[in-house]
Amino acid sequence: MKKLNKGPVSKLKIIPLGGLEQIGLNITAFQYEDSIIVVDCGIAFPEDDMLGIDLCIPDVSFLKDNIEKVKGFVITHGHEDHIGALPYVLKEVNAPIYATKLTVGLIDHKLEEHGLLKSVKRKVVKHGQSINLGSFRIEFIKTNHSIADASALAIYCPAGIVVHTGDFKVDYTPVFGDAIDLQRFGEIGKKGVLALMCDSTNAEREGFTKSEKTIGKIFDSLFAEHSRNRIIVATFASNVDRVQQIINTACKYDRKVVVEGRSMVNVIDTAQELGYLKVPENTLIDIDQIKNYPDEKIVLVTTGSQGESMAALSRMAMNIHRKVQIKPNDTIIFSSNPIPGNEKSVSKVINELEAKGAEVIFQDVHVSGHACREEIKLIYSLVKPKYSIPVHGEFRHRRAQATIAEELGYDHEHILMAHSGDIIELDEETGRIAGHVHTGTVYVDGLGVGDVGNVVLRDRQHLAEDGIVIIVLTLERGTGQVLAGPDIISRGFVYVREADALLEDSTDVLEDSLDKLADRGITDWGKIKSTLRDDLSDYLWKKTKRRPMILPIIMEVE
Repeated sequence: MKKLNKGPVSKLKIIPLGGLEQIGLNITAFQYEDSIIVVDCGIAFPEDDMLGIDLCIPDVSFLKDNIEKVKGFVITHGHEDHIGALPYVLKEVNAPIYATKLTVGLIDHKLEEHGLLKSVKRKVVKHGQSINLGSFRIEFIKTNHSIADASALAIYCPAGIVVHTGDFKVDYTPVFGDAIDLQRFGEIGKKGVLALMCDSTNAEREGFTKSEKTIGKIFDSLFAEHSRNRIIVATFASNVDRVQQIINTACKYDRKVVVEGRSMVNVIDTAQELGYLKVPENTLIDIDQIKNYPDEKIVLVTTGSQGESMAALSRMAMNIHRKVQIKPNDTIIFSSNPIPGNEKSVSKVINELEAKGAEVIFQDVHVSGHACREEIKLIYSLVKPKYSIPVHGEFRHRRAQATIAEELGYDHEHILMAHSGDIIELDEETGRIAGHVHTGTVYVDGLGVGDVGNVVLRDRQHLAEDGIVIIVLTLERGTGQVLAGPDIISRGFVYVREADALLEDSTDVLEDSLDKLADRGITDWGKIKSTLRDDLSDYLWKKTKRRPMILPIIMEVE
């Protein structure tokens, strides 16, 4: 590891480029002198007012501007909010990826879809191993989460050690693999840790998060209780341990398992291939084989636990799934909690399912993958950081973690509440927010990345709320005399057949405007369009208290 020959050691800069205002969009740059490493690179799902947007990815202008310094992407685990943006970002910032085996398997699947497998370097790292990238050494530490192979990172550089927990919980009895390596956290803590960046998602919740294994017992009792029903379980595609427990319970009760939903099929295929999911032979059947078995011999594992409109369960609820129809004898288990903001969508799907006579179970069939207050205190006590930097979550979640740090004796100067884009500067002497870089959200709509911005979204909102009115006008070239029109076409504003009078009066308003323009000898198209738009807008507002988008179209003929 290199140190400066002259003067003191440089400061470490930590720059969160996303993930500090919401659940999702996690990406953080660490810079020491001429070396930058990037931890995670996730997506966020669009909010209700982002009409037509498929997903949101972080704006990585800072990385593009410093591309020659970027040494690699270090990924903590394989959830979408940590890996989903990689295929988009790598097209602009191509650097090697370092992650554990299952995480690399899931990333490979994404890169393949985007035709990037050959052009991007990936390296599998085991827990306990370290990698050297420029001025940094990064050690992967075993943690537990709702997906296997999750890691915390110890990031070493001449300025000190930063521990980044990733998404984690303390699970002493995990379904797959070993428990979190608390001993290693303690050993690193003894070396002296400059800062701890800790998961805040459950920082408002008291106590400890339950072990994933407790869900197995709940499934067992639900399967015993509903032995004559077809069982449909909706969960997160990436929760491999949950799927394992569903498969184990299905085998115990001699049921066949059908996996439905594209993301679910992808994750399960990858996990099975890499040995993270053990499926007894002849347990999984194709969805087309459902008809060959009685209902009480079937378990369907599906996506859609968050009420996503195009996910498999939502399509079943709306009667638009091609292979599965909901029956009154179905028992549907929601094995997840709604992510903040999704409550309405989930409620809608539950109502639709219950209206079809199905029984829906959604209480106590989920445990979180994130640490509650006591586990967060445990990590602080082991790591003993000089500075606390709460990450991962909305402001209230991070504020709750700051409160925990205060209870543990940290003062305000040693708790750094940053926002996305802030430059956190650290060394042994000081920790402060020392500036800001450009960050933001880039919208992905179909194949378009970044071509839909706030202006387009505002237009879509405008169209959605008030509709559009198109004015069509034909002018004679040279004289500017009106040869045809003005004609009015409206969509989403008023029902034309019932609004004849309004549209006739609107045409009169436009004709008056054109007469006034002609009297003043105005032939400039821009001026004609803006006058027609303003006059019609004022008239329609007076009559309807609505402001539709008004689009004048002028054609010119000889």
